[in-house]
Amino acid sequence: MSDDRPPREIRRVLATVLFEPPEIEQLRQAFAPAEFVHVHPGDAAGIARALEHVDVAVIAGDLDERFTAAPRLAWVHCGHAGLTRSAVPEVFDRGLIVTGSAGRSAPALAQHGFYFALALTFDARRLFEQQAAHTWGGIEGYEKRFALWGQTLGIVGFGHTAKEMARLGRAFGMRVLVYRRGPVESSPDVDVMLSADEGDTVDQLLAEADVVMLAAQLTDATHHMLTAEQFAGMKDTAYLVNMGRGALIDQDALVAALHAGEIAGAGLDVTDPEPLPADSALWDAPNVIITPHTTPRLPDRTQRTIDIVVENVRRYRAGEPMLNELTERDIYTRNQRI
Repeated sequence: MSDDRPPREIRRVLATVLFEPPEIEQLRQAFAPAEFVHVHPGDAAGIARALEHVDVAVIAGDLDERFTAAPRLAWVHCGHAGLTRSAVPEVFDRGLIVTGSAGRSAPALAQHGFYFALALTFDARRLFEQQAAHTWGGIEGYEKRFALWGQTLGIVGFGHTAKEMARLGRAFGMRVLVYRRGPVESSPDVDVMLSADEGDTVDQLLAEADVVMLAAQLTDATHHMLTAEQFAGMKDTAYLVNMGRGALIDQDALVAALHAGEIAGAGLDVTDPEPLPADSALWDAPNVIITPHTTPRLPDRTQRTIDIVVENVRRYRAGEPMLNELTERDIYTRNQRI
């Protein structure tokens, strides 16, 4: 995608986000003097009428064929972080600009990752069981456990959430390794930066990390990036945390690795598929903590989304690179439930 687009005019805008009236007014003012139409996301007829004329849409969910077929639409902003469902070839065939709200919840998601890391490190489940049984002490081998301080944190991805993970890892006194898709980027919170584009592999990170946190995008290139081979190469004392997407992991291989003791445990906020079926073997795998793709929100999450849109309005009109824009490297063609 070229970074030297000509300036663009915005004449008509459709918004379907469920914001409060003062928040909608912020969007209206950002797009002024363009005509601005706010339609409930469930009003299919109203959306269809608007899509006949609008240049820009700010939507509550993901793209569907209504938007890729809209005759005048040039830019769509999806009001959430993960754009995997929208990263389809038709978007790029059409020349549609698609942006998202990545970063709006990054601090909370990073904290969620450390909730898993701490719960696994301190064996919170058995501590809670002992408390419920009114039992003091008695967890075998507990005196041999190590805190996070001085251990190695491996982060896969280096977007908004991963950067917050690195910052927290540094605060916990951890050595921080990162494996990312793009070129090496300097960061005061990272000790070693590995890059797929420069020939590094994720296996290098997995071999060293005591805690592995996944915060990468799900694309055709990252689908099942962790398989039986990768689990076999991890420390048998290592914990895996997935805050990205379930299909980053071969889930059957993860279950097998947990039963075989190839890794020590896993914290998963995402699974494949979602919702996780009641009969999935993952529920009963050893030392797994599962949360249902739900994180406590930041108090200013909606304002963070609005701030991203407002800045992108400026960039769009100026012909500058957009924040959180999908590229062809983000394409995900597999029919996965995420």
